[in-house]
Amino acid sequence: MTEAIGSKPNETSAREGGSGRLFILEVSSSRIHSMRPDGSERKVVVADCRLPDGIAIDPEAGHIYWTNMGLSVAANDGSIERADLDGGNRRVLVPPGATYTPKQLQLDKKNGKLYWCDREGMRVMRANLDGSLIETLVETGRGDADRRDQTRWCVGITIDPVREHIYWTQKGPDNGEQGRLLRAGLDIPKGETAANRSDIEVFFDHLPEPIDLELDLKNRVLYWTDRGDPPRGNTVNRASIDAKPDTPQILITHLMEGIGIALDVPDNRMFVTDFAGSIYSADLDGKNERNFLYAQGNLTGIAYAEV
Repeated sequence: MTEAIGSKPNETSAREGGSGRLFILEVSSSRIHSMRPDGSERKVVVADCRLPDGIAIDPEAGHIYWTNMGLSVAANDGSIERADLDGGNRRVLVPPGATYTPKQLQLDKKNGKLYWCDREGMRVMRANLDGSLIETLVETGRGDADRRDQTRWCVGITIDPVREHIYWTQKGPDNGEQGRLLRAGLDIPKGETAANRSDIEVFFDHLPEPIDLELDLKNRVLYWTDRGDPPRGNTVNRASIDAKPDTPQILITHLMEGIGIALDVPDNRMFVTDFAGSIYSADLDGKNERNFLYAQGNLTGIAYAEV
């Protein structure tokens, strides 16, 4: 692998030190990498995945959770797996057929839930941490005719456990300026269904092609990647969720199809992957951006954890 690390003079060893690690999904080789936040000490912890896309870490339990998109959209063979941090004790939690094309994944450890978006399944879903009690929370379409409409595809997801909201993206067609970021309650309103719930709010619309989401709960700020065309696409964006601005703030530009995003709020930094194989770090306001690894294959999800 090619490494291009360019440290800035004012960065301290403490910033890159500690017990934090990044977990990166490489979809082109269907494997999961673990590394320090500067790209060193890289190793493959899980191999032979089935096009992995979303990842979440439970450092206390010592678990990695990830989604597999499956090898064929037509086969409806997406799944969700779990393993130890070193790749041991691997097991399938949500088997093929139970979710169509699972994308970004979020862990709600307190309530014992996994949340994910199902792209071609056109759903927002959740289950218990052992894969039981699979639920559909939002359904934007059903059947092959609806599946061809990419505005119905659900991709990125995060949760706000304080206000009990889910946020998700519906990316729309490639570079289509039809992407949306939506919000709804964690639970379906009484008497309603996933297909007709009345509490769905459009948080932003007419976005180039929004993908993954992360929430800074401390500061109540939502971050997301957009892989659409410039100037608003190939970017990292953010917006307050309590005092929503008219337009999001663009923090990072010139990504090569931005996908994954992870936040390390205590150390004021974010990590971003793009499909061209780069891994970036930056301050939460986008300053001090560094492309510290490149040409790493096609990268999707990324997670940061103190392990």
